[in-house]
Amino acid sequence: MDLKGLSGGQYKPLSDDGITTIHKAAITILEKTGMTFESGLDDTLTMLESAGAWVDRTQGRIRFPGKLIEEQVKKAPNRVILYSRDGKNNLDLTENRVYLGTGGAAIKVLDLETGKPRATTLHDIYQIGRLVDRLNHIHFYLRPCIPTDISESDYDINMFYACLNATTKHVMSGVNNEAGLHQIVDLASMIAGDKSLLQKRPFISIITSFAISPLKLCTQSTRIMQEANRLKIPVALSAAPMSGSTSPMTMAGTLAQLHAEQLAGICICQLTQAGAPILYGGIPGMANLKTMGYLGGAVECGMMNAAIHQLAHHIGVPNYNSSGLTDSKVPDAQAGWEKAMTTLLTAMGGSNYVHHAAGMLESMLAVAYEQYVIDDEIIGMCCKVLDGIKVDPDHLALDVIDSIGPGGNFMTSEHTMKYMRKEYFPGNGVSDSRSRDKWEKDGGLDARERARKLAKRILSEAPTSHISEEMDRSIRNRFKILLKTA
Repeated sequence: MDLKGLSGGQYKPLSDDGITTIHKAAITILEKTGMTFESGLDDTLTMLESAGAWVDRTQGRIRFPGKLIEEQVKKAPNRVILYSRDGKNNLDLTENRVYLGTGGAAIKVLDLETGKPRATTLHDIYQIGRLVDRLNHIHFYLRPCIPTDISESDYDINMFYACLNATTKHVMSGVNNEAGLHQIVDLASMIAGDKSLLQKRPFISIITSFAISPLKLCTQSTRIMQEANRLKIPVALSAAPMSGSTSPMTMAGTLAQLHAEQLAGICICQLTQAGAPILYGGIPGMANLKTMGYLGGAVECGMMNAAIHQLAHHIGVPNYNSSGLTDSKVPDAQAGWEKAMTTLLTAMGGSNYVHHAAGMLESMLAVAYEQYVIDDEIIGMCCKVLDGIKVDPDHLALDVIDSIGPGGNFMTSEHTMKYMRKEYFPGNGVSDSRSRDKWEKDGGLDARERARKLAKRILSEAPTSHISEEMDRSIRNRFKILLKTA
C-alpha cells in the first residue's frame, strides 16, 4: 500500500483571515523590531544593506522593508523535489503533499537488547538507517542522533556516510561548518557521479538552524545556509521557538514571530542565490514553565505545526516541520497518544516534510529502535486517513449487494477477495488483533516487545551496503571514514 505523497490540507487551524493577519504581523515585526545578529556576518549584512535593508552595526539590528521581503519570497521555488537514490522514494514537496520521516539529535538510545538507555554511537546511525530502509511508511532518513563515540571534527562526513550506506531514501542532516558542508557535497557527488548530477537530482539536503529565537541570526548556521544556496543543495531553514520561553506564550504570537524569522531567512537565501531550493522550516514548540524544559508531545504542538504549513503555503514555499515528539521516556501508551495526535494533525494540515515523526522519545533526548517500528505503523495509519474513502461504481458494489441479496454473506465474494488486502490499512505486524488465547499462547507480548522482535528480525538480516565496494574504497581513500559495517 503506497501511502506517501498523499494530499493533506483537511485540517486548518488558522482561518484565511488569521493567516493574512499573522503574515502582516510578521512583516511589521521585521520592519519595526527587526532581527539582531552574532558577529562574523559582515558579508551578509553588506548584501542586505545593498538590497535595501536598514542595518545598524553598532546596535546590532537589521530592519527589513516589507517590499524587500515580498520581492525575495517570490523568487523561492514553490516546488522542491528531494530525491532518493533508487527513484522509489522521491519527495515531491508541493501544495499539500505529505511526507513523514525521522529527525533529531538525540544523545541517548534505548539499547535493543537491554532496553536501557545508553549513549548514541555512529553505529546506531547506521543501524537505524538500515531499519528505516525497510520500514515502508517512513519516507526519508534525517540523521536521528549524535555519534558520541567519535570526535566532533569527524561528525559531518561520518554521519552522512553512515546514512548513505544504510539507505537509498533521501538523507538530510545538519553540518558543523562550511568545510564539513563541502566534504558532504564532495562525498555525495562521488556517489552521484559528479556535482552537476547531484545538483540535478539532490539526494541529500541540509538543515541550518539559522535563527536563534527570538529574532537573532546565528553566524555559523547562516553562513552554512548561504553556502548551501550557492552549491544548489536544498536547505531547510530551521527555527524552533518555544512559547513562553523564546517566543510569546500565545500560539498566535509564537506563529507571528516564527513567520518573521522564516521570511528573513528566505530573503537572505534568495539574495544569496535567486531561486535557491529552500524549505520554510518553522518548528513551533512549547516550554514547560515548571521545569523550563521542552514539551514535545503537547497537542498544541500539532496544532501550531499544522498552522505552519498554512503560513508556508500562503507565501508559496514548501515547508519542513515536526510531529511525533513525546515527553515519555519509553515506548508506552503516553508515547502512543502524543505521537498519534501530533502526527495526524500535521499530516491532515498538509505539511510537506515532517521530521521527528519516527523514533523520538524523552522530548528529543532519546530514540529507540522499537519506536521506529511502532511509529512506522502510526505514520501509515495517518497517511491512510489522507487517502480518504473512494466512491465509484466498483467501490459502491451495488451489483455485489444485489447478487448476495438479503440475508447473504460476503465472505467468499470475488469482490471481497479483490479488496480485502487493499481497502484497509494492513499495518507492519506490530499491532495485534488476535484472540486473547492466541496472544497468550505466543507469550502475551505488549506492543513494545512485539516491536523489538520486529526490529531485531530486520537487523538480523545480512546488511546490504548501498555504496558499492569500489566506491567505498575510493571514499575511504579520500575521507576519514570510521564506520565499520562488517
